[in-house]
Amino acid sequence: MTADQWVALVAGIVGGALRVGVPFLFVSLGECLTEKSGRINLGLEGVLVLSAMASFGGAYLSGSPWLGVLAGAVAGGLLAALHGGLCALPRVNDVATGIALMLLGTGLAFYLGKPLIQPQAPQIPALALGWWSDSPVVRSALSVNALLPVGLVLAALMGWGFQHTRWGLLVRMAGDSANAARSLGYSVNGIRMAATVVGGMVAGLGGASLTLFYPGSWNEGISSGQGLIAVALVIFARWSPWRCVGAAALFGGAGAVGPALQSAGMGWGYHLFNTVPYVLTLVILVLTCKPGSVAAGSPGELSSTSR
Repeated sequence: MTADQWVALVAGIVGGALRVGVPFLFVSLGECLTEKSGRINLGLEGVLVLSAMASFGGAYLSGSPWLGVLAGAVAGGLLAALHGGLCALPRVNDVATGIALMLLGTGLAFYLGKPLIQPQAPQIPALALGWWSDSPVVRSALSVNALLPVGLVLAALMGWGFQHTRWGLLVRMAGDSANAARSLGYSVNGIRMAATVVGGMVAGLGGASLTLFYPGSWNEGISSGQGLIAVALVIFARWSPWRCVGAAALFGGAGAVGPALQSAGMGWGYHLFNTVPYVLTLVILVLTCKPGSVAAGSPGELSSTSR
């Protein structure tokens, strides 16, 4: 490979980490908040797809990408609220309910989104972080989603809030010991419902990033399993919002390897690298989810054998 091809390859991977990683960031932050309260939401794939459709439809009908972003967050919160309400019922399993909600969310999105496959919606503006460079490749790679700073601020607020605020303590208490929270007079179901709904709204911002920035259109294959991958990403990040940022960048860069190779002039075999995020997910699960052991940082209620 020539020097220009190497520059194109590196810029493509960096740009991919910044573009592809944004949906991973929001979905992983949403799941991190949900799991910190002691609840698992495997329906994130449905949340992501439904919010992606709602964001595109909202932007298309209103003419404003920011109203589309709001629609995506609301749609994600509503589906997550349904998950939280069902999980609060006696003898209802979080995992089974999450799978059902994933099917419901994707089914609703595909049905309601059929008229949106062809139209174009206004897009979220890009932040030109590569203004300092004369290279069009670098400028393109550093043209990032305007929601990226929002995700970084959310990660910082969550990380700080879990350690230094009352609500953060309550969320962690509900996740580590439900009995302790009840003994102090707090409603565990109420805390978990709030964390699940807010987590769904945060994940909904990831759906908005898919249809209103990259790839910037609505179709039935828009997610490619990113909602499910985000569950493994949270385990990899050890339930830390700041580590979710690094993990999202890692997965985003992994997902950009194939397109980056193509842009660098490698036309043969580049499509095989599109499997890198899925292989990485399997590797992480094998290394971190060992039988008979509890992952470091895991909320106590998630590792309880009574669940």
